[in-house]
Amino acid sequence: MAIPIAILDCDLLLHGRGHKTLDRFDLDSVPDTLLLTQFGFPREFILYLVEILREALCRRTQRSRAISPEVQVLAALGFYTSGSFQTSMGDTIGISQASMSRCVSNVTRALVEKAPTFITLNRDPSSTEQSFQEFQRVAGFPGVLGVLDCVQVTIKAPNSEDSSYVNKKGFHSVGCQLVCDARGLLLSAETQWPGGLRDTEVLERSALQKHLQDAEEGWLLGDRRYPLRKWLMTPMDCPETPEELQYNLAHTATHEIVDRTFRAIQTRFRCLDGTKGYLQYSPERSSSILLACCVLHNASLQSGLDAWTLERTDPLEQPETLEQRPEDRDSRAEELRKDLILKHFS
Repeated sequence: MAIPIAILDCDLLLHGRGHKTLDRFDLDSVPDTLLLTQFGFPREFILYLVEILREALCRRTQRSRAISPEVQVLAALGFYTSGSFQTSMGDTIGISQASMSRCVSNVTRALVEKAPTFITLNRDPSSTEQSFQEFQRVAGFPGVLGVLDCVQVTIKAPNSEDSSYVNKKGFHSVGCQLVCDARGLLLSAETQWPGGLRDTEVLERSALQKHLQDAEEGWLLGDRRYPLRKWLMTPMDCPETPEELQYNLAHTATHEIVDRTFRAIQTRFRCLDGTKGYLQYSPERSSSILLACCVLHNASLQSGLDAWTLERTDPLEQPETLEQRPEDRDSRAEELRKDLILKHFS
């Protein structure tokens, strides 16, 4: 069935009758290769997005001849996957750059509303056991609920003199704390953190810590930037035995999944790739765009697309080791890690 896509009258006012607009944009007539190259996803997934977002997008455009949900979704995908409001992208679907910007705002809000549906950390027994099995198949590390990392997405400097968004590398960013499973599916994504916060500060303030600090079985894996906790296993700083070395090797191979996942997200959604520029928005809107891309990542993975098809192959950055004060050490967690090493890596 052909899907008609209506065009706003304002585009004719902006560009005149001679401007190239498409009064009836028929998705069925667009080649699959064009959808993949211009909008980053296959036809079936784009139609799926239109349906799950239709109600929210129609709710925001309740006026005559409003831009249809189909065009709004295409415009937003074009921005997320290219990172710019290119004139050629507007020409492809027949709308102005200003209309594209409104479409991106509408779709971003609609996707953020869907975040609790698509990004969840289940702790029921069946989900926990499945997680344990899938992670143990990676490198033999038992009891893993998920792998944790905090990543930075470059943004423009806020208008205020707020230095809280300047990260340790000296550029402005928003921080995103991620947890994913062994397949690269995001279990948690908190995207609202100023880039100047340390990873440990983000964790301490996050909903994730409140959710897991009373966990009775299983743990997350975090790198050296995080403190060792009963629910958060970190590498040995200076492994001295073959067992400790084997523990670290298994930890690294397993934890790498979250790094690979975010590299794949940045590659698919080039608006997040700092090597291509930075998000030209406020921290709040940049955080929403980041969360929207995380929702799209999970939705596509749950629809059968490969999480790591577009993964970049950049070398992994070596994390700095957290310097803990003696009073901040968790002796019970240290005993738990010691027992884990003796039982599973000896």
